[in-house]
Amino acid sequence: MDRRLLNEKSLVFANADPHAVSDYVNQHVGAHRILLPNSGHPEASLSHRAFGSLDLCQISYGGRVHVTSPALETLYHLQILLRGHCLWRGRGEEHYFTPGELLLINPDDPVDLTYSDDCEKFIVKLPAILLDKACSENQWRHPGEGVRFAPRHRLEELDGFVNLISLVCQEAEAEQTIPQVQEHFAKIIASKLLGLPGSNVNREPLTAGCPSFERLVEFIENNLKQDISLEQLAELAHMSARSLYALFEKHAGTTPKHYIRQRKLETIHARLSDPQAAVRNVTEVALDYGFLHLGRFSECYKSTFGELPSDTLRRRN
Repeated sequence: MDRRLLNEKSLVFANADPHAVSDYVNQHVGAHRILLPNSGHPEASLSHRAFGSLDLCQISYGGRVHVTSPALETLYHLQILLRGHCLWRGRGEEHYFTPGELLLINPDDPVDLTYSDDCEKFIVKLPAILLDKACSENQWRHPGEGVRFAPRHRLEELDGFVNLISLVCQEAEAEQTIPQVQEHFAKIIASKLLGLPGSNVNREPLTAGCPSFERLVEFIENNLKQDISLEQLAELAHMSARSLYALFEKHAGTTPKHYIRQRKLETIHARLSDPQAAVRNVTEVALDYGFLHLGRFSECYKSTFGELPSDTLRRRN
């Protein structure tokens, strides 16, 4: 699978010091450290593009290198081997990844990788919130412990995935690209990954066989700007507050209050990101969706999306 997905437009480093490349990766792709052999002068190369909520990276260190990280915390890494091999160690196992194989690293997985001299990878960085949203939008059951993947996969398990990644790279390098298109592609990639064998996501629809939950979801979506109380939801579902909590835990993996707040935040994020949406300022939108304590709202928004709401609004302009 000796192919280049990002072209010269995205080249950041060529024949460079591996430590300089590693510093850049730490800033844009994920925290890690590298250990190089004592001898030799490897020359690293790196191409990078931010694409909506994704980061696309093609990297080679030009020599044998040991890459470690305690965990990626709020990120998933999808790594496609293009050339050479990479030794992965984890969960008491080890495996030599070769071209045609995928390595999927969960947010809480320690990273322990050794690249061969000729190893080249394509890496997609996905924020955890993107996969959570894909579960919600597809109405699949979100696991309470968070989405997790088995580490090893073959590319053929994802029909057309390489072509999809190639198309995403072309779009990322286009002279003009629309934010909504970027996020659309990001959602497709997330949904595609959630269909992999070895994930803990149950793709049976949340609402299957549960008209009560379906009614509640529809009511919440139609009343996001209102102050929705637990009493309202319990009355609508004809159940006690205790049963209401159990219903949301079973079908959404969270509490009713957290589910409502998350949907409000996601809707605000979509409005702030959309150049076509009529938004004068962050305060107006926050108040519109019932967030009266603006400082607390900004903290909650940043912990969910990794940036302040003002940054989201500024980036779309």
